[in-house]
Amino acid sequence: MPSLETALPLMLLWAVIGYGLGSVPFGMVLARFMGLGNLREIGSGNIGATNVLRTGSKKAAFLTLVFDGGKGAVAVLLARALAGEDAAQIAGFAAFVGHCFPVWLGFKGGKGVATFLGIWLALAWPVGVACCLTWLVTAVLSRISSLSALMAAGASTIWAVFLGHGNTLFLGIALTLLVFWRHSANITRLRAGTEPRIGQK
Repeated sequence: MPSLETALPLMLLWAVIGYGLGSVPFGMVLARFMGLGNLREIGSGNIGATNVLRTGSKKAAFLTLVFDGGKGAVAVLLARALAGEDAAQIAGFAAFVGHCFPVWLGFKGGKGVATFLGIWLALAWPVGVACCLTWLVTAVLSRISSLSALMAAGASTIWAVFLGHGNTLFLGIALTLLVFWRHSANITRLRAGTEPRIGQK
């Protein structure tokens, strides 16, 4: 955990800014803008890139991935530049919470995988790259997005310690627990062998 140097009111401000950035539902915005329909009525009903891919538009899915990852990264980088490392971690966590529980959608958001990866890439890029590679290898081998996300999240704190970023450990544990919580239904389907594969409608 980084040393706490930012004043509490500023920390709260960065939490609000992070939440606001994270709560923008880019998947839904892009799906509507590109005429792909209402994501709530497609596939799993999720607002993330995996469900956007079920519309058949790889372009929309890619843009959703980039923007959802980007909002987490922007929250971290802005807070780090204007406040400090403690504010960066708070803003990153708040951005993740904003994506998962956006006020604009009745606190029913996405599962946060892209935002999770974006946060790590901005916070500690070696850890972020390791998490992305963990996701990619698992996805190639299993073709299951949720399993890839769980593997990447589960490995994130191990990578953080191994790569010398122990000051992110508490944040990493909190993010990992939230990822697993948001994937509870997926975990049930994985155990039952009924979890859909990447690209499956």
